Amino acid sequence: MGDTRTTSGAVHDPGLPPVITCAEQGSFARGVMAERHPALIEQVRDAFPYGPRQHRALDALLGEILNGVVEPLGPGSPDRALWLEWGEEYVGRPWFDAPFLWSESYFYRRLLGAVGYFDEGSWQGVDPFAPFKRAELRGDTVEEELRSLDDLAGVPAGERATALLQASLWGNRADLGFRGPSGESAPGEADPGLVADDSAALWSLLPPGPPATVAVIADNTGRELIPDLVLVDHLLEQGHADRVVLHVKPTPYYVSDAMTSDVVDCLRRLCRAPGEAGAAGRRIWAAMGAGRLDVRAHAFFCAPFPYERMPGDLRAELARATVTILKGDLNYRRLVGDRLWPATTPFAEVTAHFPGAVAALRTLKSDVVVGLDRPSLDRLERSGKAWRTSGTHALVQVRERLSPPPRTG
Repeated sequence: MGDTRTTSGAVHDPGLPPVITCAEQGSFARGVMAERHPALIEQVRDAFPYGPRQHRALDALLGEILNGVVEPLGPGSPDRALWLEWGEEYVGRPWFDAPFLWSESYFYRRLLGAVGYFDEGSWQGVDPFAPFKRAELRGDTVEEELRSLDDLAGVPAGERATALLQASLWGNRADLGFRGPSGESAPGEADPGLVADDSAALWSLLPPGPPATVAVIADNTGRELIPDLVLVDHLLEQGHADRVVLHVKPTPYYVSDAMTSDVVDCLRRLCRAPGEAGAAGRRIWAAMGAGRLDVRAHAFFCAPFPYERMPGDLRAELARATVTILKGDLNYRRLVGDRLWPATTPFAEVTAHFPGAVAALRTLKSDVVVGLDRPSLDRLERSGKAWRTSGTHALVQVRERLSPPPRTG
């Protein structure tokens, strides 16, 4: 797919579908920018006893989004020049005109700036979303889900693998334990909530025994990250991988996206649990100490671009992995490109840029989707439901490696 780029890197290719923006009235993207982001500003304001400076900055950001134009970062911001380059063609224009992926990322950068996250002073490094993350970990639902891991004790490894993969896939859905989306399908039947299921292809890439490195690009913390960690434990314990690299965000992002501190919080929660959950937590803790599980936080994971534009060092690292598992909706948007793709566009075609085998585990919470067959798409469209954005449907899609991995050493 050829393209031309501006100095800020924006893609303009008449052969590609349009990039999603927030301009269309009634669209999901516009609802996020016009309703969810203003509500989040108020939630963050109420969660901390911020002072007048933070309140003024939050008010200014709210007014700018709803009635103004995109303003650059302040003169003292350490990444001002970088964001000016990234957003050269959007500064001075309404927020709703910019690409949805760019405007969301910039919103979170501006929100961190408004509360003083990057400034020297008492609020430096204070995660504005921490109260929401910690409240979820303290909830009774997490307790119940951790207890449900005991149901998998003694279950054959293959069945356990299937259950843990399903739990990781549906991990941020409100009614899930480590049993899959209960009540929606009988044993042995396909889950009607899955719009695509390449689970068998994923497991075929990770047969027990041969050395393998699995990269996992995390999404949300809390009730999603805990099942991810338990799945990582299974991969290591059952020999599907001898090493896992867990990639997280370097700064607070998209409210609940996981950082290293969130990994630690979730791991401590696991270790405190009785039964199977606690045993898994202690194994993961030991795996980190032994170097079998490594946590990394590359700056690109908070950049406002699709993975096609990942820098060379990250590209080289992911190319060495046996497979990269991308979790969640945002990672999917970044993987395939946040565009109005026809839903039957082949997954392998739009992920050919990715440097190695890749698997997407995603609960659908935005408009973008590819790789569906026509009968499935027609059935979903006839349902009359908001299946693309409601979180009631999910997918597992896999593209195998297109070329041999680079030699190391």
